[in-house]
Amino acid sequence: MNTDKTLSGQLLEEYELISMADLCRSCMVEVDTVTLLVQEGILDPVGRGDSAWRFTIASLRRVKTAMHLQRDLGVNLAGAALALELLDRIAELERR
Repeated sequence: MNTDKTLSGQLLEEYELISMADLCRSCMVEVDTVTLLVQEGILDPVGRGDSAWRFTIASLRRVKTAMHLQRDLGVNLAGAALALELLDRIAELERR
């Protein structure tokens, strides 16, 4: 019996793409939620049609932030999109 309790995984680079299923599983959201996030402009998938969509690793953070804003702070998706855009601008200014 193996009693080793270490976690194994793969380190993903920022430029790598993940599938819709991986994004949903990692963020614990449904496909319909991801589709709404794409429609609202929060996510920008690569590929045509939701069955072929791939997402950057940065999408994980965006989904989790949008869900936090919506669930915990009562912000609608349009407000979450605006907040994420502003956070992106702040991060860009800080990088400069």
